[in-house]
Amino acid sequence: MLMTPYVPGAPNWLDVGTPDIDASVAFYSAVFGWQHRSAGPAAGGYGFFEQDGGTVAGIGPLTEEGASPSWTVYFHTPDADATAEAVERAGGSVRVAPADVLTAGRAAAFTDPAGADFAVWQPGDTQGLDLVAVPGSLARTELYTTDAAAAKAFYGSVFSWQTRDVPMGPELTYTVLAPAGAGPTAAHGGLMQLPQANLDAGSTPEWHPYFEVSDCDATLARATEAGATVLVPVTDAPGIGRFAMFLDPVGALLAAITTAGR
Repeated sequence: MLMTPYVPGAPNWLDVGTPDIDASVAFYSAVFGWQHRSAGPAAGGYGFFEQDGGTVAGIGPLTEEGASPSWTVYFHTPDADATAEAVERAGGSVRVAPADVLTAGRAAAFTDPAGADFAVWQPGDTQGLDLVAVPGSLARTELYTTDAAAAKAFYGSVFSWQTRDVPMGPELTYTVLAPAGAGPTAAHGGLMQLPQANLDAGSTPEWHPYFEVSDCDATLARATEAGATVLVPVTDAPGIGRFAMFLDPVGALLAAITTAGR
């Protein structure tokens, strides 16, 4: 379960890159009830989604050449420069070199060896998201990859994550991820091998967020009405919760979940 304060290796920020800020703000406001706040004229269009006065996500224009609309997950690091070196040693690449974001913190963006993009946030004045694991906020993060074994080795080298494999059927294993030294209740997400059917349909390695919601069925209905494309209809995962996965109107992938026991 995600929680604040953040520990190294845990997700502590995320944002969505979009070609149409206004359209994306309208969509997420309709689906989750978020309020949008601009970071100011010097921020290049970047802003924040807020709920109950706390930041739950960021939003900004696409800035990298050839970038597609997507959610980017940031993981806590005490040293972004050291993490960049660790990424390169483990076979990943640095897309955006570590740089200060005024006094808020220091960020860097990477691509893992299979092609999944992710980022890190080294806290300064901003520790991370204000709200997690409550309805309307980040619940967990998940990696789809073409090589689960290599992904475990890569992220283990970079973040020292604890992993636990859970069989999900005769041909599928789900790997639960948790920060180093954390207990079993501190799991922040998981990774899984992309099934051949997904690959045949054009899926590629990527990280995506799950947002906690009070009613997954109602959330998916609002998302569909607001222009989302359903990828996975509302589904029960025993012991985990009730979830759905969809693309927002500009093509960014995300999921909603009503966690079991809430």
